[in-house]
Amino acid sequence: MKLHAQFLQLHSHTADDKDEDHTVETTLDELAAIFDCTHRNALMIVQKMEQHDWIQWTPRRGRGRRSSLRFLIQPEDIAVQSMMQAIDRHDIKRALDEIRAHSRSSTMQEHLQGWLLNYFGHHAEVRSDQQQIDTLRLPIRQQLYTLDPLYLNWLAESFVSSHVFDGLARRANESGEILPGLAHAWEVDATRTQWTFFLRKEVLFHNGKILTADDVVYTFERLRRAPGRRLYHFIVRQIRHVQALSPTMVRFELKEPNELFLSFLCTSRAAIVPRELNQAGEAAFGIRPVGTGAFKVTEMNESLCTLEAFAPYFQGRAHLDRVEIVQLPWATKLESSDTEDNASSFHIIHNPISAGGTDAAWSQIHSAASVCKFITCNTYKDGPLRNPDVRARIVACLEQRNLPPEEVGASDNLYEPLAALQIATIPEYRPDADRVAAQLEAWGYTCNIVAASMNEFKSSSIRMESDLIIFSLFRDRDEQLRLFDLYLNVSGHVEPHSRVDIERLLREITRESDHTVRARQFEEIETRLIQEHQLHILYEKPVQTAYLPSVRGVSFNSQGWVDLRHVWFPPALSPSSTLS
Repeated sequence: MKLHAQFLQLHSHTADDKDEDHTVETTLDELAAIFDCTHRNALMIVQKMEQHDWIQWTPRRGRGRRSSLRFLIQPEDIAVQSMMQAIDRHDIKRALDEIRAHSRSSTMQEHLQGWLLNYFGHHAEVRSDQQQIDTLRLPIRQQLYTLDPLYLNWLAESFVSSHVFDGLARRANESGEILPGLAHAWEVDATRTQWTFFLRKEVLFHNGKILTADDVVYTFERLRRAPGRRLYHFIVRQIRHVQALSPTMVRFELKEPNELFLSFLCTSRAAIVPRELNQAGEAAFGIRPVGTGAFKVTEMNESLCTLEAFAPYFQGRAHLDRVEIVQLPWATKLESSDTEDNASSFHIIHNPISAGGTDAAWSQIHSAASVCKFITCNTYKDGPLRNPDVRARIVACLEQRNLPPEEVGASDNLYEPLAALQIATIPEYRPDADRVAAQLEAWGYTCNIVAASMNEFKSSSIRMESDLIIFSLFRDRDEQLRLFDLYLNVSGHVEPHSRVDIERLLREITRESDHTVRARQFEEIETRLIQEHQLHILYEKPVQTAYLPSVRGVSFNSQGWVDLRHVWFPPALSPSSTLS
């Protein structure tokens, strides 16, 4: 693979010097500088490329004479070769990094994407016993760092983890109704603080051990002990005690009633892990997890995660035999109709980007999920944003409408001209932060963007030191849990009188059993924050999935991604079997 990278490096450095015959005049001194090596090693590299028929090298000796180097192969072909080798060695990320580092235009990337379309999708292999092995190769843009339910940060991680682990309860894909999971039934007492769950018998972990109530107790004690603020920590800290009453019976005691508790048990965060987890270590468990799910992880690295069907799965074996999930840093486009042959094997694309006319063979469907990007104002911080008129002008700038008239008074003059506004976000949302900053700077504001890692962003210090905070809300079946978590965080950086009102409404929500009433209460919080210009929604877009008619069993999980448990492909028929 190193020789491929050196060829791309050489081609990129000499791009402006080649003639129409793809020939460049150079010297060993120049080649050694390009490869950052000695003359001897530069000559060895050139000779190896010549042996592969990649170049033609004509040396010329003598002072002032330049040797001739002619390229015999296109860099796009070398990039494809490099990618094929990387896939065989499961080192896709490094190959992509090298290709991008030495690509001077989008042509190579587009050529490589075309080749990748053939690599991804459904692939059937017929074994000697005539059994068909179905593999689905699926691209995702987000990197998978861990599948440990305790440390999930990204939707892609949650998507994969949901196929490896199960919770005590689950949501129906279509209706969102809460259904039995690892627990086949549950009861709650009159105080709504004691929840008793009855586990299914002989449910197996991927390592062959049987699930018991002790695993459930370990899972939630681990959640309670975890340091820092994590997603849905507001429910975890309400758990007073978890007790195994028998191998198949476990009881939760809450500090106070919380009507979102059962919904929480359906999330990936509350998935059950084995109590022997610490024997492997948490870091190792994140990339070699053991769950009870429909798929088990057989390999995971920076760019590839391989799942294989777990035959004893208690809810029935998945139809797919293997799923290979590959992290690609590029957006995946639906090819236009003139590339139908290339795109036909791709089968499933999450969040596609249309390129020209979308192929009519593709079906695009919207799940109930959407992503909402928003910006909040830190009015807890002593500064200009405590002035509602300043916030109103900032929102007007973001909405590209006429600014409201400035109030003349001591309170307004106190903050004019404004100091630089600090915008806090995470690196993945930097483009949104750049757009916001550009809009504000067009109206005379000065902005400073701080893009912190997810873990750093979760710490309150960065948010409390910033004026504007950009983040997102994922609206899915767990929207009310996510809204509660969002507004609880927002209440930490608003003025005291607003904080009191938000926290009061949140307490009412935890005691309200009616989903519709809770939805109205959440809307009341949102309306107030928007009216006070403490919350501004930048945009919202639905989660889309494109797939071909050959894909059967397409349904969405609670997060709006395709549920791989039910995906299947018709078996390939031999020509003789199709004859009547």
